[in-house]
Amino acid sequence: MTATVHLTLQLDPNALDRAAAVLTETLTATRAWPGNEGLEVIVDDADATHVIVVESWASAADHAAYAEWRTTPEGVNRLGEILAAPPVKTVFSERIPLGL
Repeated sequence: MTATVHLTLQLDPNALDRAAAVLTETLTATRAWPGNEGLEVIVDDADATHVIVVESWASAADHAAYAEWRTTPEGVNRLGEILAAPPVKTVFSERIPLGL
């Protein structure tokens, strides 16, 4: 079953000049992970420090393997350098059929 992951980030206002570079570096590895089908970063129109990384995964298991890798020394990233608060991750893998 496919999974959509929202990673909500609150960026440090003093790090906005570095945010794109750190996100690109971090998300390049995410995009290369087996099972990742794409991602994008969306920015809140009312608050440029509030962004959401929207990730598409072939399965929740693929995302879980990726998340586990991020806890290893090989998976460490610099995201913490640009954050004002811990990230919030939400995984969506169930759908409601609407019959539209």
